[in-house]
Amino acid sequence: MEQQEKKEQQIQIEIDDITAQGIYSNLAIISHSPDEFILDFVFIQPQIPKAKVRARIITSPQHIKRFLNALEDNIKKYEEKFGKIKVDNEQKIPKIGFVH
Repeated sequence: MEQQEKKEQQIQIEIDDITAQGIYSNLAIISHSPDEFILDFVFIQPQIPKAKVRARIITSPQHIKRFLNALEDNIKKYEEKFGKIKVDNEQKIPKIGFVH
């Protein structure tokens, strides 16, 4: 019986200069429907009661689960290298409402 070799598929990803610069976000709003998850990334400035969504990602439940697993793995590796990430659970988050 011959073993069939599985060819490893390689995907080449391109990124333009503007996207490569990234966008800073200090708040993520997550919502979902039966078919998709929506992640809105927002930057809130201190003392300014209005903020705009800087980026929105819409993805499938299966992909968001893979994303969660990859994020957990990366946080574990980060904390092993740099120490535990401290989260202030008592930090007050302002009430949020969307304006179209």
